[in-house]
Amino acid sequence: MDRILVIGSGGSGKSTLSRKLGGILKLPVIHLDTYFWNANWVPKENAEWDQTVERFTYEDQWIIDGNYSRTMDSRIKRADLIVFLDMPRVLCMYRIFKRRIMYHKKARPDMNEECPEKIDWDFVKWVWNYRTRSRKNTIKKLERIQEPQQVITLKTRKQVDEFIRSLEQNPN
Repeated sequence: MDRILVIGSGGSGKSTLSRKLGGILKLPVIHLDTYFWNANWVPKENAEWDQTVERFTYEDQWIIDGNYSRTMDSRIKRADLIVFLDMPRVLCMYRIFKRRIMYHKKARPDMNEECPEKIDWDFVKWVWNYRTRSRKNTIKKLERIQEPQQVITLKTRKQVDEFIRSLEQNPN
């Protein structure tokens, strides 16, 4: 496993899992949010963003977390392992509100330093509607994947913990 893609709803635990995997597997971690957002939550232009993602995917080793559906196919194509965090909606909602409180007026470790944590109605709706809006398309993409690529879908915190433990015991 040299290239791991971690995807899922906002609040599903992508960044946390990616950091843990990076520590266990000694792979560089790329949080897409860090690179997508310019200062004050201004998104990158599409062409610049596409080039950035393409550059990352052609590195030899990485763990990339983030959805960004427009560029997901290129990341899936290059990944050895795709981890889909298919967490319950209520858990994701809880986590986005929790991190808003934890990082009040500060940027999260996986975010551009010039983007202090915030929560707005659009983001709340995006997380709430993930299961009906984006999940189906993600699952369709993952169903088309063939060997040697591997897909792991984790649906509970317990499954995530078991996955981490299995890698700690056998990181190869």
